[in-house]
Amino acid sequence: MHRHPRRPARTLSEVVDHLGASGKTGIVDGTEIRVRRPAVGRKDRDKFISGKSKQNAVKAMVVTDEDGRVLFCSPTKPGSYADITHARQLGLVKLLPEGPAVEILADAGYQGLGPQTGGHVVTPPHRKFKKSAPDRYGPHDASESSTASHT
Repeated sequence: MHRHPRRPARTLSEVVDHLGASGKTGIVDGTEIRVRRPAVGRKDRDKFISGKSKQNAVKAMVVTDEDGRVLFCSPTKPGSYADITHARQLGLVKLLPEGPAVEILADAGYQGLGPQTGGHVVTPPHRKFKKSAPDRYGPHDASESSTASHT
């Protein structure tokens, strides 16, 4: 699939295909956008309060390539959604093990996706495992992960 480089992909599946075809590393992160407090009487009003900023917010998941080009921006979810939950609901866990050889870098909000995606998502080690992570967490530094995966 040949795509115009400036047009963001429409689906996460297109992003995975594009990254696989181009051989580039992806970067995923969640971003919070502050919003006005939802109206009184709205049944899910409390879901908009972010656990991180303790303010009313919505979250979006953004995927870029290693050059910083935005490839995908998800629809927003209420601020209480965890980054990893949003990624799972968007289908990232299902797409990566079955798709092309792709490496996606993520922050600590996505810890746990590495094993679920066959090592395609690389996160920093959990703070309690910084010195001696169990084998199931795999390599944690970029040089190790690029030589150990996707050959």
